Amino acid sequence: MDIVTAATLFCLVVAALFLSLWMYYDRRDYALFEHARRKSTFCCIRCHFLYGAAGQPDVCKCPRCGHENARLRF
Repeated sequence: MDIVTAATLFCLVVAALFLSLWMYYDRRDYALFEHARRKSTFCCIRCHFLYGAAGQPDVCKCPRCGHENARLRF
């Protein structure tokens, strides 16, 4: 094996390593933070407080008065 073939093979292995690490961390970050990024919006019908909750819950208690409200749909 000559030096050009060895250098090319080394560069391809390093590029594949970086590409696989990049894909792994991208998918991991997407999975970890997707739930926190998606928020549902609620408006309390008792105290008119506007608040949000992580995820897609259908009902959530108001942090101000404790009344359980349905999520707003747009």
